[in-house]
This record gives sequence, structure tokens and C-alpha cells, in this order.
Amino acid sequence: MSPDTRQHRGAHPADAQLFAPEKLDGLRVAVSELAWLLGRGYAMKSALKLVGDQHNLRERQRLAVARAVCTDEQRELRSARSLPVQSIWNEDLIIDGFNLLITIEAALGGGLLLLCRDESLRDLSSIHGSYRSVVETEKALKLIGATLEDLQPKTVKWFLDRPISNSGRLAQRIKDLATTRGWPWSVEVVFNPDADILASNGIAVTSDSFVLDGASRWINLNRYLIETYLAQSWVIDLRG
Repeated sequence: MSPDTRQHRGAHPADAQLFAPEKLDGLRVAVSELAWLLGRGYAMKSALKLVGDQHNLRERQRLAVARAVCTDEQRELRSARSLPVQSIWNEDLIIDGFNLLITIEAALGGGLLLLCRDESLRDLSSIHGSYRSVVETEKALKLIGATLEDLQPKTVKWFLDRPISNSGRLAQRIKDLATTRGWPWSVEVVFNPDADILASNGIAVTSDSFVLDGASRWINLNRYLIETYLAQSWVIDLRG
């Protein structure tokens, strides 16, 4: 396997065609149909194949549909547990580190973002077990930090995935930036961030579906950052 030498977390070369405006209505229908099947007990793999084959979707379009979908029940539960971003004042915040950072990197790099059924914004990036900083990493971290400085949580704890290579290097970079700026941040590199986030009493910052289904409180910081500060980002609405 050749090394990852990308300098940006931008769009895939085929995205302009696969997600052209004339393709979006069909993709939204596919999301709705997949949600219907999942809500009636179908497994994701078989349901996605059924819907993807029906609409002649390419692999990357199927990935987008899968990331955008949730059942009606999941959507209602996630919505009920979602807090306004401003509510984090003087609260403990728990950040799903790679989840947040990579989405903002993708937005800054011109990558495609999905407005999903549960109102989250998700990217189509994949780090395949190894994280590599890109040109936009520093800008993304500073944007996150400046925004949280304004919102004034009591503490901020980042969780990064230990099995992902370079996670320790990124953790040190985040710590150094926080020290320089005087931000009340800590960073932990752990084997299972999802479990640690769910075990915490803090407010979760993530768009990870598994975590959202288990978290008692969460904020949609990905979407807030992009809509507030990066409004020119490439976002397609797949809510259906």
C-alpha cells in the first residue's frame, strides 16, 4: 500500500459528478427508503445493497447514503438529547477528537459534507487506521479553540483513538496549542473513545451514530462551526 501523501482532506475527484445537483433528489429518496427498511428490522448491509442496486448507486454514493441515514426512532431520540451549543457554558465537554477535527479539515479543504437525517453534518473522509495532518489541521484546531473560548465550557477533554497511528503525535499537538492559548483542555489517547465518551458525565461533541444513540447529552458542534464560520463549505442536504 502506498503511503498517504495528501496535503488536503478535500473532495474525491468523482464527487462533482456523483453528487451533482441533478443527483440529489434520487439520493434523498434512497436515504428515505433505507431509513424505512432499517426501521423495520432490516440489516444495514442487505438494506443498503437493496436500495443501492435499485437506484444504481456507485460505491461513494452508497457511503453517503449510509452515513446520512438513521431510523425515525433514532432521529427522535437524538433530537431529544441534543442541546443548544450555547448551553455548554461552565459545563464539562467531551470531544470525539478525530470525528470533530476531520470534519472541519474536510470543510476547510473543500471536501463534501452531508446534512443528515439526524441534523448532523458528516464528511466522507476515511483515515483507514492512520491519521495524517493536512494543511488545514492547524487552522481547524484554532477555529475549534477560538469558538470554545467564546462559549466558555468549564473543561474540555479530547479523546483520540489509540489504534489509529499518529494519534499520540496529534494529542501532543493539541496539548501544546492549548497550553500556548491558555485553554482548559486535556487530551487522552484511549483504545475505545466511544466507551469513554458514553461513560462520561460531560456533554458529548460528536456526530458518530453509535455515540449519539447512547449519549445522554450532546451538541452539534460540527454543524455549528461550519454554518457559522465556514458557510461557503460544500454541503448537500440528504435529509429526505
